[in-house]
Amino acid sequence: MGIDPGISHTGFGVVDAEARERLLPVASGTIRTNARSPFVERLSELHAELERLFLQYRPQHMAIEEVFFARNVRSALLLGQARGVVLLSAALAHIPVFEYSATEIKKAICSYGHAGKDQIKAMVKVLLKLERTVPDHAADALAASICHIHCFHSSRAAVARGTMNVRESLVHSRRS
Repeated sequence: MGIDPGISHTGFGVVDAEARERLLPVASGTIRTNARSPFVERLSELHAELERLFLQYRPQHMAIEEVFFARNVRSALLLGQARGVVLLSAALAHIPVFEYSATEIKKAICSYGHAGKDQIKAMVKVLLKLERTVPDHAADALAASICHIHCFHSSRAAVARGTMNVRESLVHSRRS
């Protein structure tokens, strides 16, 4: 499961990679919180919805974009708090979390680390063989999920070939 955190809109994307020949989209969408609700209630709503999604889809891993530096301090603080709720929700559900930089995710999806939103959305649509493009936050979450699947499977394959040990593979799957 990939998550694109935010206080107003949190994207989620679930992709099944068990078949290995093809990525199978399971679900995607956006968790929206009521802008008129007190901030703490919005964080609580986000946690409750994540718990529901974790129970429904039972993800083996969660992929999330690493923290980046923002120009707007207020927005960065709000995002950080929402991101904290996402990380805590995963920890409480015993779901391992893997973090990737925006550049890593874009390279995994578009083969270009500075791809734009429209490029990401178009490639997610192609890679998952979707009939239509998904909304921004859901596309970003699906992209994080696809990135993790590629990194995780490539590091597991290296362990199987004997070119990497298990400890190195865990670091690689988080950094590739």
